[in-house]
Amino acid sequence: MRWLVVGAGGMLGQDLTAMLEERGETVRAVDRDTVDITDAAASAGIAEGVDVVVNCAAYTAVDRAEEDEAAAFAVNAVGAANVARAARLAGARIVQISTDYVFAGSASSPYPEDGAPAPASAYGRTKVAGEWAVRAECPDHLVVRTAWLYGAHGPCFPKTIVRVARERGTLDVVADQVGQPTWTVDLADLVHRLVVAQAPSGTYHGTSSGQTSWHGFATAAVEAAGMDGAIVRPTSSDGYVRAAARPSYSVLGHDALAAAGVAAIGPWAARWAAAAATVLA
Repeated sequence: MRWLVVGAGGMLGQDLTAMLEERGETVRAVDRDTVDITDAAASAGIAEGVDVVVNCAAYTAVDRAEEDEAAAFAVNAVGAANVARAARLAGARIVQISTDYVFAGSASSPYPEDGAPAPASAYGRTKVAGEWAVRAECPDHLVVRTAWLYGAHGPCFPKTIVRVARERGTLDVVADQVGQPTWTVDLADLVHRLVVAQAPSGTYHGTSSGQTSWHGFATAAVEAAGMDGAIVRPTSSDGYVRAAARPSYSVLGHDALAAAGVAAIGPWAARWAAAAATVLA
């Protein structure tokens, strides 16, 4: 199968590209230095000769998006539309990577794939717009939402936590925001499995199973680095006011994966145990 990975220089894009190549797929990788997806003319034709396009490109500076929503919209919505249009015209399937931020984050049970979007931030609004654009531009699509993503090829929560723990000795981490830490390698694997299984077009959730708080994840991170988890102290989000609202509940359900006969990613703690050495190296 012939693949195009857009946003290949990012944390997910690098792992996806490497995994596809390891599995014998033909891969073409592009990033913002080679293709400006916000430019319709520059994006036209990028999918020629491929079977699957995976759009990993995104404006992910959540707080900065509150001040410059237009910049986030250009990448997350206009860019997604341009890539999806190119995929449709080339007869390719598109996989659009999206986010838990499309939901309000105020639920108490896992968000279903068909739950009504209610973003509470500029970033979330632009990602919802991107989902709609992809669905409109390319009927042969898979929208895959993920959350709390971490990996070896870029800044991420566990790396930051371990660095701060070593520098300060103790740290306070919020315990009232809950979600599903997800390894980029596992998400890349899920994307490949969805495509190989010829999953029906639609929306899927690409997160680890189970749930934890940021405090719980931070504790697991420092323990994986050989430190005492007790140095991570729980606190509330009241003391960490930021420009963009953070979802207090980011747990996503996996019913669509089950219906498609595709196994969900395993429990977050087990997957972190498998990932920790690579991510923290």
